[in-house]
Amino acid sequence: MAVNVATLRSQVETALAGRIPAPFAPRHNQFETAPFNLSEIDRLTGGLPRGGLTEICGPPCSGRATLLSSAVASRTAGAEACALVDGRDSFDPYSAEAAGVQLEQLLWVRCQNMDQCLRATDLILQGGGFGLIALDLSALPPKTVRYVPLNVWFRFRRAVENTSTILLLLDQESNAGTCASLVLRLGAEPSRWHAPPAQQSPFSENPCACLLDGSQIHVERVRSRLASGGHHSQGFARINESGLTANFRTKTKWG
Repeated sequence: MAVNVATLRSQVETALAGRIPAPFAPRHNQFETAPFNLSEIDRLTGGLPRGGLTEICGPPCSGRATLLSSAVASRTAGAEACALVDGRDSFDPYSAEAAGVQLEQLLWVRCQNMDQCLRATDLILQGGGFGLIALDLSALPPKTVRYVPLNVWFRFRRAVENTSTILLLLDQESNAGTCASLVLRLGAEPSRWHAPPAQQSPFSENPCACLLDGSQIHVERVRSRLASGGHHSQGFARINESGLTANFRTKTKWG
């Protein structure tokens, strides 16, 4: 017997009424976003998507900690509670406080292995109430992170959907795949050094001594699922092409 498509469609819409409005209508994710508070990165990305997973990957010394501190500082400055699941107890609260993080607004979970990281993140996601939850796996061996099943990232992403929570994943390689709404890949350019005046240098007896001035970080936007035309709380432009790049500079306190 031939199936009447219009009748079947009507029956499905009636069965799902009240649970899924317009189930056959095209759906586009529209995210409210919050700034990184780094102008170059905000212009590149449009900001951190709320209700989505953002993955920041890159090798050691590629600027991941700078982006993390900037994002957390921005959220805690707005009196939002944040949580950091620290994969290898590598977070430096003194540097974070110097970068503007309000430590009294931050829950710091210090872990020693992957199992602790995933369990802690699960519990925090279930508890809710956080403006930003960061899972920092960047100090763990890439091979260990690679073995995390993809369904874990799907579950984490689903936990923040339709909420105002920003879920941030930091690792050395991209592992979340299509679960991430935004993926950034970082890479460090050669560091900058300078020789301070002899009278100001504690190494004045060594004319070859130099101080680290900072680094330039290269950022590539690998993936972005931010829908154009959505509401943006900070007014940054919406862009959804991948493969775009930007650079930002890190600077030492004495630089």
